[in-house]
Amino acid sequence: MDAPPPASSRLEAFRNSLNEPSAPEGASKALTALWYAAKGDWEKAHTVAQQDESAEGSWVHAYLHRVEGDYGNAGYWYRRAGKEQPNTSLDEEWAHIVEALS
Repeated sequence: MDAPPPASSRLEAFRNSLNEPSAPEGASKALTALWYAAKGDWEKAHTVAQQDESAEGSWVHAYLHRVEGDYGNAGYWYRRAGKEQPNTSLDEEWAHIVEALS
């Protein structure tokens, strides 16, 4: 069995998908929500994240509320995801989540 590509390659491929008209086929709901967030469609990203009740979905949901500036709500979702609210930039967190989930 071949080893998966390094996280940096997966991140680059995901970033390249932002030039496409739709999210990558087969992407999880959490990754699809991050795709919409990067495309500037917070509402669609939030709707998709709400459909994912997993820890990964909660992590993305937390990130989205952080983007929105709703830190109280973000904190709730970080706790549900079992994650600490980061002290990094939003761009850094987005990349970190994409690398972790792809």
